[in-house]
Amino acid sequence: MTPAVHHRTATVNGLDVFYREAGAPDAPTVLLLHGFPTSSHMFRHLIPALCDRYHVIAPDHIGFGQSAMPSPQDFPYTFDALTEVTEGLLRRLGVRRFAMYVQDYGAPIGWRLALRDPERVTAIVTQNGNAYEEGFVRPFWDGVFAYAEAPGPDTEAPLRGALTLEATRWQYVNGVADPSMVSPDNWVHDQALLDRPGNAEIQLALFRDYPANVDLYPRVHRYFRDSRVPLLAVWGAGDEIFGPEGAKAFGRDLPDAEIHLVESGHFALESHLGTITEHIRDFLGRVLT
Repeated sequence: MTPAVHHRTATVNGLDVFYREAGAPDAPTVLLLHGFPTSSHMFRHLIPALCDRYHVIAPDHIGFGQSAMPSPQDFPYTFDALTEVTEGLLRRLGVRRFAMYVQDYGAPIGWRLALRDPERVTAIVTQNGNAYEEGFVRPFWDGVFAYAEAPGPDTEAPLRGALTLEATRWQYVNGVADPSMVSPDNWVHDQALLDRPGNAEIQLALFRDYPANVDLYPRVHRYFRDSRVPLLAVWGAGDEIFGPEGAKAFGRDLPDAEIHLVESGHFALESHLGTITEHIRDFLGRVLT
């Protein structure tokens, strides 16, 4: 029997937040936090693979997926603001403690949740979700940091290029050992949402805010050392956004971190769902008691 996955919307701070939910509410919660430029759609296959044992929640960040997309004049598109909404959703759902799976943009949101209340986070799975400067692959990030430092027409143009169908497709297939494993539905779906009127300005605002995540890294590393939170890094080794050195770096502050590299890229779930699921179920089965 196919597990029931519910597609729901909650109002948080006056905004509609779409989320996918499955599993028994009294089971340990696993929070899935997506990256750019996708949504909870990236977890559509992982949720059924986990919900027999866990209560799984996967929200769409504001400005992404099926969640509200207010203009930058009406909502401050920063990672702090996205975290506020995620925290509000957890309160609304009565979730006190949770493990989390973070990928790309989901990582800085997850780190902020942990820093606000370290006792809430029971375990972390990071799939190409960065926390170390070693993870940044140049020249991909050079344009982001140049734009954040000096926003203007010259620095903005390359970032607008990152919002095209060609760039979105590249994120899915680059570094994947067998690109035929990745469905084109992914980049067609994501691009349709990126192309909504006004969404480019939202994404540019988040690009400008990205250096705030790097500024947070020393506090994140201290949190790792102090909490010794169980952490599993399952990383697409071919990712040219967050490279494998970013996965290995977790071992510096968490000596017991479990680190696995797979022959995939940024969105490794698309080609290695089975392998990643096995790692997650084994890891959570041991650390969530």
